[in-house]
Amino acid sequence: MALKIALSGFIALIVAMGIGRFAFTPQVPLMIAENQFTLTGAGLVAALNYLGYLCGAYDAMRASRHVERRLWLGVWGAVTLTLFSAVVEGLWWQGAVRFAIGWASGWAMVLVAAWTNERLAHYGRPALSAAVFAGPGAGIFISGMLAVAINNLALSASQAWLVYGVLALVLIAAISINLPRAGGLHRPNVPPEPLVLTPALKRLVWSYSLAGFGYILPATFLSQMAATRFPESLFAQFVWPVFGGAAVLGIVIGILTRHKLTTQTRLAFTLWLQALGVICAEVVPGVTGLVLGALLTGGGFLSVVQLSIQHGRELAPHHARYMAGLLTTGYAIGQLVGPMLSAVSTAVTHRLEPALYMAAIALVIAGLLVINTPARRLS
Repeated sequence: MALKIALSGFIALIVAMGIGRFAFTPQVPLMIAENQFTLTGAGLVAALNYLGYLCGAYDAMRASRHVERRLWLGVWGAVTLTLFSAVVEGLWWQGAVRFAIGWASGWAMVLVAAWTNERLAHYGRPALSAAVFAGPGAGIFISGMLAVAINNLALSASQAWLVYGVLALVLIAAISINLPRAGGLHRPNVPPEPLVLTPALKRLVWSYSLAGFGYILPATFLSQMAATRFPESLFAQFVWPVFGGAAVLGIVIGILTRHKLTTQTRLAFTLWLQALGVICAEVVPGVTGLVLGALLTGGGFLSVVQLSIQHGRELAPHHARYMAGLLTTGYAIGQLVGPMLSAVSTAVTHRLEPALYMAAIALVIAGLLVINTPARRLS
């Protein structure tokens, strides 16, 4: 039963996050080529997606009623809206769809994680939660490999959305029977004791918010950067699946090294490797720079999330759910600011580079904020 729950959660996050939320990244070059919007417009559409994710994640954390309904709407909403993307065009229609799909993926991410964590702990298999959390990275890898095939078949953006949507439909239809019904997720009726933010907790929240800002720019625009710099290169098409595969590999490495160093030290090193990845994508010539950027930035993507939430539990062990909610909100705000800055950067300078350099600086600062925090809060 535990394996069935873990697999269902893993597939749900492949669809809601890896396809529903992040398939937009390999679609950007196609949609720009079809004059649906400019690079500046792509940044605005991405910002609307992250605003939706912020709203959905915050609502999921606060919800005490209709929780299972939100989970179902999250995963099935990601499927339906991905299919709907095939019949809408233009900046504002795509922006509206990305906002809605962001909200759905926010519901799915938080509530699928809550459901699987609770049930896997009940069955004595909490370690399987890490496998569930690799779902977004696996989904990015799958959507990236599909993007390579779509490019080679010369499909339109609309046809590509149909490909992603049909795959998402098949995957969710296969595991829907395992998703929780009414009463499958529990929320306390009485609010727990308020969380007191210590200086260490405040630094962690700031660090995680900067991490959301720092990674989202390369995560959103790597495919477009590759298409612009190397339009005829087959290797450039694999930049995005490399990002997703590296994210899964980062989780595996994190599990294998969980007894090495402290959580905050591993978190700081991971953030600095991501910063190095952003710089490599910009300054290292050729396809090599983009591949290094995808490996380093993507490799730290899910590891940063896992390590930050783990460190939050170490600092506030009696407030794990509220700490997760606070970190998720800060991360989502950082993700929202990133594309907005990219839109300003491209509108003013006609270049993405200024925004990328700011992303690298943010990741360096994020690591500095947590490197010296205590391993555990002293009572």
